[in-house]
Amino acid sequence: MNKPFIALCPEITRANALNLMDWLEDECVIRYLSDSRHVSRFIEQVVERVQLPILTHLFNQGGRFFMAYDRHNVPVGFVRLIKTGEDCEIVLVIGDRDNWGRKLGASAIREGMKLAFFDMRAERLIARIHADNTRSVRAFLRCGFLPESETPTLKSFSMTSTAYLQRLRESAEGDASDIYVTEIDKARLMGLLTLEQDNSIYELEHEIERAIVVDAQQVARNVITMNSRAILRLDDEKVEVDLVYPQDADDSAGKLSVCSDIGTAILGYKEGDAIDWRVADRTSRIRIEKVLYQPEAAGDFHL
Repeated sequence: MNKPFIALCPEITRANALNLMDWLEDECVIRYLSDSRHVSRFIEQVVERVQLPILTHLFNQGGRFFMAYDRHNVPVGFVRLIKTGEDCEIVLVIGDRDNWGRKLGASAIREGMKLAFFDMRAERLIARIHADNTRSVRAFLRCGFLPESETPTLKSFSMTSTAYLQRLRESAEGDASDIYVTEIDKARLMGLLTLEQDNSIYELEHEIERAIVVDAQQVARNVITMNSRAILRLDDEKVEVDLVYPQDADDSAGKLSVCSDIGTAILGYKEGDAIDWRVADRTSRIRIEKVLYQPEAAGDFHL
């Protein structure tokens, strides 16, 4: 529970806009933002002119804008991704100073990388940071970005998609949140990814890429593999589910597609694991209570 957590959400509400206005009035927050005055005026004009509860389309002009929420579903900042050709630039702000020092910035960077490389298919992600913004510099370096260029006032850092994938796979071993996927399941799921058109599938691709791949006959019996049945605790609710491929999904029968929020979340985890995951419009705590059936453990390798 103490591990820093950020979820990036594409929907921007009127309440979010008011949060942004408050943050951009704080001199400590905006001191390193080159276009803070322009952004502040834009938000103020939107709030005054547009009487709509959802303002997403207005904030996505010229790039993609995401509100950053902590595990308690409280907005704490924002991330903006601007795609130009094969490159993508990331801008992020943790707006509430009470949250500084909690490594939420690094968590937001990791979520931004996931979107940039898996969803937006960028070849390179760039961060341009004020030379005096040592906190941001440290956060990007911790996330694996490399220095690219420097002027007296601006430092540029970058991460390539190849380096990102390598880092993702190397960090799997020994990570407290490591997951396991059998060779057979990975092959089938990678085939599934080529057929799915839903943009949200990038979360599943990320999980597959970071998973530790094991032989189907050697996977631990308490790991959720494809077609496993398990008891979960979803926040305060206990549910029994089967993890299935999209064509076999039936929510009313507890058969969850691996492409669904919860389905993607539980893939590869084992009994006793607990994870925070964005489900629908909020972050939920999911705990794997019991694996009732696993095809590999039962010798059903054909499933």
